[in-house]
Amino acid sequence: MAKPTVAPHGSWTSPFSADMAAAGSVRLEAPTIIGDRIYWLEARPEEDGRVVLVLNENGVTRDVTPEQFSVRTSVHEYGGGSYLITDETIYFSNWSDQRLYRQDLDGEPVPITPAAPVPGSWRYADGTAFHGGIVCVRERHEAGAVINELVLVDGTSDPVILVGGHDFFSSPRTSPDGTFLIWLTWDQPNMPWDGCELWSAEYSGRGELGPRRRIAGNPNESIVQPEWGPDGSLYWFSDRSGYWNLYKDNRPIAPMDADCAGPAWRFGSSYFGPLSNGRVLLTVTREGFDRLVVVDSDGDQSALSTPAGTHRGNLATDGDHTAVMISGSVSTRGAVLKIDVTTGTAETLRSAGSFDSAYVSQAQPITFASDDGPTHAFFYAPHNPDFQGPKDDLPPLVVFSHGGPTSASRPDLDPEIQFFTSRGLAVVDVNYGGSTGYGRRYRQRLRETWGIVDARDCIGAAKYLASRKLVDGHRMAIRGGSAGGFTALTALTFHDVFQVGASYYGVADLEAMASDTHKFESRYLDYLIGPYPEMAGLYHQRSPIHFADRLSCPVILFQGMDDRVVPPSQALALVQALKDHGIPYAYVPFMGEQHGFRQAKNIASALTQELSFYGQALDFVPKDVPLLLRQNVTTLDPKRRGPRSHS
Repeated sequence: MAKPTVAPHGSWTSPFSADMAAAGSVRLEAPTIIGDRIYWLEARPEEDGRVVLVLNENGVTRDVTPEQFSVRTSVHEYGGGSYLITDETIYFSNWSDQRLYRQDLDGEPVPITPAAPVPGSWRYADGTAFHGGIVCVRERHEAGAVINELVLVDGTSDPVILVGGHDFFSSPRTSPDGTFLIWLTWDQPNMPWDGCELWSAEYSGRGELGPRRRIAGNPNESIVQPEWGPDGSLYWFSDRSGYWNLYKDNRPIAPMDADCAGPAWRFGSSYFGPLSNGRVLLTVTREGFDRLVVVDSDGDQSALSTPAGTHRGNLATDGDHTAVMISGSVSTRGAVLKIDVTTGTAETLRSAGSFDSAYVSQAQPITFASDDGPTHAFFYAPHNPDFQGPKDDLPPLVVFSHGGPTSASRPDLDPEIQFFTSRGLAVVDVNYGGSTGYGRRYRQRLRETWGIVDARDCIGAAKYLASRKLVDGHRMAIRGGSAGGFTALTALTFHDVFQVGASYYGVADLEAMASDTHKFESRYLDYLIGPYPEMAGLYHQRSPIHFADRLSCPVILFQGMDDRVVPPSQALALVQALKDHGIPYAYVPFMGEQHGFRQAKNIASALTQELSFYGQALDFVPKDVPLLLRQNVTTLDPKRRGPRSHS
C-alpha cells in the first residue's frame, strides 16, 4: 500500500466530487407493501428533482410513474403522503398541477379532482381508502386565505368536505371494517409536535360523518402516526411521558425513556407496523441511532439483529413477518431494505448510491457540556487514505447546523459531509438543544430561545473540539440551511468564534418571516421567539439582518428563487445590508429551486462554490475544485474583530 502524501488540510484530492455528492442526494422514502409487491418513492436530482414511484416485484425493479409526472404534493409546502395504493390502483398527487390522479398499475394516470381556478392552488395529501374513494387532506389557497380540511374524493364528482373548522389536519385512517374514520387536528400557534388531538367519527353514508369524539391529545401532548391494527385496535405515539412512546387503545405497550417517533414535518411518516400474533415492529432512537424492536402482545421487547442506523420514519410491514424500510448507516447513504423479522435477515432492493468505504469518515457521537446540560453532536474527522496532514497541523472545522429547528442531525452517510472530510476538513453535525430524538424536555430547550441556545450549542461544539486539539480553533466555519441558516447567521453576527460561514436559504429577518411565510409555519415563531407583534422588539433584536455591522468575516448565501418558506426577499435584504457595511460576501441565486435544492447541477454548483469560499477565508487551496468568487473576498482588518455577546 502506498504511503499517504503529506499535504495541507483542505488541499487533498478526493473521489467525492461535487457531482457525486449531488448524485448521492437521491432521496428514497415512503415504502409500501401490497402482497408480494413493494413500492417506494425516489426523488432524483439528475431528473431535476422529479419524484418517481418505483415497484419491486419478483426481484425486478421498475418505474411506475410516467416521465411527464412527478409524485409530489406541496401541502404544508413540505409535502409527504403523496401516494396511496389499494390493490392494483394507485392514487397520487402530481407536482405540476397538484391534482390527484388515479393510475392502474400498468395504465396511464387520469385526474380525479377538478382543475383549480389557479393552477396548483388546490392541493391533496395523506390519503386513505374509504368507501370506494379516498379521504385525504386538501389545502385550498383562495382569495388570500389558506383552508385545510378533510375531503372525500371518488373521482365521479367534486370532493366532499367531511371535516373542517381547524387550522390543520393529518393522518385520516379508516378502520378495518370501514366503519370509523380517525384523524389528527391542531390549531395555531401550535405545531403538531407541540400538541394536537386525535378524533374519531362513524361514517353515516352520503358523504357525512356522525358525531365526532376526541380520543386523545391536547395542546400540550403531541400525537404521531395513529393507525388501526388488523383486529380493530387503535395505535398511536404520544409524548405524554416525556418521550414519543407507542400506545394501544390509550395504554402504553412499550414504555421507555427513548423517542420512538419524530416530528411531523411531512405527512405519512411511519415508525411502527403491525406483525402477526399481536406483535408490532417499532423504531427506537437512542444516541441518535435507530434500532428495530419487536414488541409482543405482552409488551416484551426483543431487538432485531439488523445494524443500528437511521430509518427516518420510513417503515412498512405486511402484517405478518416482512418489513421494508428506508435505512441509512454510518457507511451507507440510504437503501430500501426488505427484512424477514423472524430471522432478522435483510435484502437490499435499492441503494441511494455506492461509495468507496475507504474514503468514508464515520460518525462519532460526542456529548459535551453546555449551559443547559449535556448536548449532542456527531464528529467526522478528516479521512482520506491517500493523504495525511503535516505534523502538528490541525484541520479546519465546518460546523453543520441542521434545519427545522425542530429536527435532528442523523449519523447516516451524507455525501456533502464526505465532500469536506475527504479533502482534509473536519465536520461536526450538531444536535443543539431543541433537536428531536432526545425527549420532549430536550426539545423544549429551544422554547423562546431560538437564536440563542442553538447558536451557543454550535459554538460549544466547536470550542470543545478545539480544546481537545482535534481541530484548528482559528480556522472554523459554520453553515446551515433554512433554520440552520438562521443559526449560522446568528452565530456569525452575535459571536466572534467563526472565520467564515454559509447560509442556504436561511432566515435573516424574523419579523419578515412572521409576516411573510406559508401557513404551516406562520405561527411557529410564537414558540421559538414569542408572540408577534407583541414581542416585535425581541424579533428585531435576534434578527442578523439588523446587525450586519457586527459581522467581520465573509459570508456566502445560497437561495432558491421559488422559495415560499423563506422567500428570496430575505437573502436580498441581507445582501444589501452586507454591501452597506462593506462585509465580504457572495450571493448565489438558483432559478427554479424552492426550499431545499433538488436539481443535481445546482447542488453540485453550490457545494463547489462553498468549498472555494472557505478555502479563501481559511487559507487553504482546494486542488480539485475551481477557484471561484475571489473578487468577493477581501482581506479583513483585524482591528474590526472584537468580542461580541448575545443575550
